This record gives sequence, C-alpha cells and structure tokens, in this order.
Amino acid sequence: MSDHRWSQGAQPKALVVGGSMAGLFAALLLRRQGWNVDVYERIGAELAGRGAGIVTHRELFEVLGRAGIDTDAAAVGVVVPGRRVLDRSGRIVGELGLRQVLTSWGHLYGLLKAALPAEHYHHGKNLAEVAELGDRVVARFSDGSEVSGDLLIGADGIFSCVRAQLAAKVRPAYAGYVAWRGLVNERDLSSRTRAELCDWFAFSLPPGEQMLGYPVAGANEEMDVGERRFNFVWYRPADADHGLSDLLTDIDGVRHELSIPPTRIRSEVIASMRRDAEQLLAPQFAEVVRLTPQPFIQAILDLETPRMALGSRTVILGDAAFVARPHVGMGVTKAAADAAALADALRAHPADLPAALAKFESMRLPFGAAVVRRARDLGAYMQAQIATAEERAMAERHRSPEAVMTETAVAAGIAA
Repeated sequence: MSDHRWSQGAQPKALVVGGSMAGLFAALLLRRQGWNVDVYERIGAELAGRGAGIVTHRELFEVLGRAGIDTDAAAVGVVVPGRRVLDRSGRIVGELGLRQVLTSWGHLYGLLKAALPAEHYHHGKNLAEVAELGDRVVARFSDGSEVSGDLLIGADGIFSCVRAQLAAKVRPAYAGYVAWRGLVNERDLSSRTRAELCDWFAFSLPPGEQMLGYPVAGANEEMDVGERRFNFVWYRPADADHGLSDLLTDIDGVRHELSIPPTRIRSEVIASMRRDAEQLLAPQFAEVVRLTPQPFIQAILDLETPRMALGSRTVILGDAAFVARPHVGMGVTKAAADAAALADALRAHPADLPAALAKFESMRLPFGAAVVRRARDLGAYMQAQIATAEERAMAERHRSPEAVMTETAVAAGIAA
C-alpha cells in the first residue's frame, strides 16, 4: 500500500496518543521532518509531580539535539563524577569514577513540552477506540470527539490504551519486588549526608535489597549546590499475594492493582518503611528516607510486546511496548531512541507507511527485548520468588558493590 499523497507533496499527519516523554520525542522529531503532529494526553491538567529521577545516556543527548533541545549538560541535569557504595555503618566501601548527567522527570518533560507549540498538545483526551479506515486512521475519545490522520503513534505508557485494544494479551507482569521512591531537598539534609551522598550516584546494599540515590534539579529546576534535591530508589521484595497487596491497599481500604497515588498510601505503611530504613540502611540513606515528605511506591514490572506495528497505520513505542526494570536506567533513553528510529524509517520510506513501520519494528523489537532481559538479570537478587540454582548464581554475580557500581544504569551489557 502506497501513500501517493505524500510523494505528491501533501503534508502527512500523525496522531500521538500519550503526552509524556515518548510522545513528545515522537512529535518533535516528526515535526522537524515536515509532519503535522498533534498530541493527545488523557490527563486533564499539566503532567507534573512525577518525582522520579532519570539517568541520561549519550544516545538520549543525541536525540534531544535532533529534537531541537539544548544539550548542554548543565541545561539538562546535574553532573556527578562517579559512584560510591556505603556499608551499614555509613562507611564508604567502594568508589568508581563514572561521569553522568542525572535529571528529573519534571525537568526533562518541561524542556520537551516547551519545544512543542501549545496548540498541538491536547489535554483530557482519553482514548476510546482506534480504527484504521483505508488511507486514514481514526482516534475516538471518551468525550465523543474524534480525529483522523495518516499515522497513529501509541506512546501512552505501560497501561497503554492503544495496546490494550490492538494487542490485548500483552500485559505487564509483576517482578516480585517494589521500589520506594522519593525526593528530599538537599538543604534539609545534614552536612555529613550532603558531603557524602549529594554529589554522587550512591548505593547502600542490605541483604536482598538495594538502595540508590543521586542529585537532581530542585523544585524550581535549580541546579546550584544546596538548591538541588536528592532522589532515592529503594528496591524491596514484596510477594504478590500478601506484601504487595498490603502496600497497595489505600487509606480507605481500597486495593489498587499495580500502582497507588502517593497521597493514598496508608500512614502506617510509610512509618514501617521509615523504621526499616533506620535498621537496614547506611545512616546517610536512612536520613534521606526520614526527611522525604512524600515517598511513593512503584511496583516493579516487566512488559514485552511481540509486535510494535499493530496495523498498517498504527504503532506503539516507549513504555507502551517494552518496560524494563529501572536497574538499567534506560526508560527515557529507550523512548527517545524508539522515536528517532520511527522518524528515520518514515524518512526512508516516505510513500510506503507499512514498509516504514516494518523497518522500525525490525530495528527496535530486538533492542527492547534485550533491555528487558538485561534488567531482569540485574534485578534477580531482589526477587522474592528466586527458585533455581541458575537464578541464584546470576543473582550473586550482580550483587557485589563492584558489580552494582559498574552495571547499574549503564548502557554496556545490552545486546540485541
């Protein structure tokens, strides 16, 4: 099937479902190739308050540059010189020089959102149906509105409505452990903790668990020392039947399936977590947990799709297609690279959309699967249900301080 209108100079139109990172990268890159692009986000207000840190990689900077974003490291995030591991007493027991730029979800989202003209970003658009009709694809929303275009890009995350409709059997699977996450103002920490944690990518390694943290921009995107925030991620086993169920039962007794709004977490659950921090973590990290005003819970999930082209005019990318455990620190970089690969494939096949989507899929499916596989290996020792000797051996290989410092959130070790 050819799209003769494109080769005759008509401007192709893309509908992007999902207004977070993957959707914004796709929209910005395609606009720079001459596409007419509109983004449809289900949340009715500005996406904000996602207190998650992001590890950057070289490939992310390359795609940011292609999207027209300033790629000066200081504009993107906080630069750290390396990594260190603290033991239970707070002593530094390992150190590794590894320069990285660390940023926050909110800061990076703000850079991308500002680059897209506001009239092309639509809030409160909850997808109800996707339909391919000859030379068009139509998106219908729950408010009764509909739009049509040449291409629909599902960039609507792990619980993707596009994927649920067109590949309903592909669902996220719980990995057996959770991450407690949070942000604390650097200025609220003691001078010792600031000195030993806040300029580093740092770790604490209780048996069967992992705590890590690093500095990110402040609440108003400040990058100066003393004005930043410290972001932590604490991985802890929680079996699906009891532990997870308790963590995700909210203040009104309602059981949430795989995520819970931070303000709905029961106070006794947070209090128990803070007590455990005092007993298990290096004192510097225990202080971070104690002073974090609103910690939140992330159930760790795996998601793999066998297809990214879900029709002749519909494609999924980013977390809608693959979600790897955060140990690889590749979520946003993977979303950016997916968007870049899609843009490249569309440029290479300007009048044959199915060929372009097939090319994109052949490039990104193996990489997505490889990232998920690598993340499983790195997270193996936190899985409550480890059973086989092979799994235990793999877990032990990845839990020494040296292995944790060299393997966590680095691109090496991922081979499609």
